Amino acid sequence: MKIQKAALIGLGAMGVFFAPRMEKTLGRENFSVIAQGERKERLSSRGVTINGETYRFPLCTPQEGSPVDLIIMAVKDMGLEQAIGDIKNFVGEQTQILCVMNGVKSEEQVAEVYGWDHVLYSYMRMSIVMKDGCADFDPYWGKVHFGEKTNETLTPRVQAVKEFLERCDIPYQIEPDMLRGLWFKFMCNVGENLTCALLGIPFGAFRLSDHANAIREGAMREVLAIANKKGIALTEEDIKNQKETLMKIPFGNKPSTLQDLEAGKKTEIQMFAGTVIQMGEELGIPTPICWMYYHGISVYEEKNEGMFQN
Repeated sequence: MKIQKAALIGLGAMGVFFAPRMEKTLGRENFSVIAQGERKERLSSRGVTINGETYRFPLCTPQEGSPVDLIIMAVKDMGLEQAIGDIKNFVGEQTQILCVMNGVKSEEQVAEVYGWDHVLYSYMRMSIVMKDGCADFDPYWGKVHFGEKTNETLTPRVQAVKEFLERCDIPYQIEPDMLRGLWFKFMCNVGENLTCALLGIPFGAFRLSDHANAIREGAMREVLAIANKKGIALTEEDIKNQKETLMKIPFGNKPSTLQDLEAGKKTEIQMFAGTVIQMGEELGIPTPICWMYYHGISVYEEKNEGMFQN
């Protein structure tokens, strides 16, 4: 199997990590961004600016789609259900799907429709600032992690995606245990993303504030307890080591939830804190910090919607 045609759905902060390099490698005839309606019109007329260069990628509506070898889904949680339907015509017998969005349930949702033969586990570790259709980031800071559930030996489809990413010069890592990797990222996202959003602070605050780190680490421990109850081997050492990673993120960078709030958009709070609260209730594990995240950030959303205006 060799990946010769690919499609991307979701040209936001995760999608822009892939699109320029995929188009350059495959050519415009073998790569497309799936879009329709107002979004398609905006991407066609304005394009998207990535590190100072404006791109107008080939666009294809869901109705015009035909099977490709690889689909990358880089949508927000609230757009996943729509995106699962929109990729239907792009899925053929050999198509592989990487759903690189946040959370720990998206692969299951995609596989419910298209089957696990078409779905690999995947997630992103990166920091991209995107505002008004403009993204600025180091294309080699961060990577896509992907693979089967376990990867002691690489299956043919993992080998094919690996070879494709190498051709595209897209940084990647194949995790021996993808579930552990997914849950580690989820734990970090809950602690970092939601602390920054609730308090209105950038990543750099974790270099300076013991209070911000106390909240972050407390939330991570709520996720860790749930993961351990599910048999996923996250540890206190993982929490400790993550602080070293935070020191490498540009001081002023803001995580996605804070970017969404500042742009007046809906956030993925349900997928983050809502999921932790639900799982905690099911497993008998207290989640008071995620409870505060959930309700506090929901109030910010209500404020953005004008609920408190006279």
